[in-house]
Amino acid sequence: MKSRFLLLVAFACLFVSGCGDSPESPGQKSRGLIGVSLLTLENPFFKVIGDTITEEGAKHGYETLVVSGDKDVAKQSNQIKDFIVKGAAAIVLSPCDSKSILPVIAEANTAGIPVFTVDIPCNEPGVKIVAQVATDNEGGGREAAKAMIEALGEAGGKVAILHLKQAESCILRVKGFRAAVDGHNATAAGKLEIVAELESGGAKDIGFRAAEDALQAHPDLRGIFAINDPAALGARAALEKAGKAEQILIIGFDGQPEGKQAIKDGKIYADPIQFPDQMGVKVVEAIVSHSKGTTVPPQILIPTSLYRKADAEKDPELK
Repeated sequence: MKSRFLLLVAFACLFVSGCGDSPESPGQKSRGLIGVSLLTLENPFFKVIGDTITEEGAKHGYETLVVSGDKDVAKQSNQIKDFIVKGAAAIVLSPCDSKSILPVIAEANTAGIPVFTVDIPCNEPGVKIVAQVATDNEGGGREAAKAMIEALGEAGGKVAILHLKQAESCILRVKGFRAAVDGHNATAAGKLEIVAELESGGAKDIGFRAAEDALQAHPDLRGIFAINDPAALGARAALEKAGKAEQILIIGFDGQPEGKQAIKDGKIYADPIQFPDQMGVKVVEAIVSHSKGTTVPPQILIPTSLYRKADAEKDPELK
């Protein structure tokens, strides 16, 4: 009788563990692989996205493989081909080049693998993207212009843009920035004159050289809008080298820890900050919803928030 009782208990335990549908069930069968190819993992912003997708995916029974495209569209294309060969349940990418990546997205479409973008959209025709999760980059660009107008005051002045033209997100940031500056100039006495738009590579070293070029061409420059924090920090180093750190104000973008610290230290005036953790959560939510046959919005935009020195001084994560 005792052995029969123990056998019944064992069967009951197996039934409970096998039929539970909680995402965290220890014995849950994997729902497949989420293949993630990001623009670069050298930028902490993208690492947060990758880490969050991994963490959130695990809660829903997914394995996640995060790789860095290293801003190389050929390398990223090969990574996506590898995800296709692995039979990924979903592919997430921040395109290294939104146009050049189209053929391999089409391959994923043909294989029946749903494709999602995060941070950098792909708005090109001919391919199917289930959902694009991103910052409201155009709105963030308008916020950056608001900060620049505030920083330069009634006098206005000459402004340079440090761009990353291969990234759709940065194209939208600059579009929003220019539109807001045009709106300001239509009525304001102290106008902002955009005198240069230079390639920053979204990196410190290239941003440094771009800022040096802008200073050489326009020694009376008053402001720099950099499309991300690394480019902004490179620009700051160029201003310090030229002895013009007090003359020229910098607006960055992102809100990375190093960028926030620079704002607190007075090296960058302000950032429209992004929320990469929210992007990771939202893209996994979209994957789960799509897997259940639920209609997913084609675009999920997360607003920026303008972060100034006063915010940095209250930020417990900073020194």
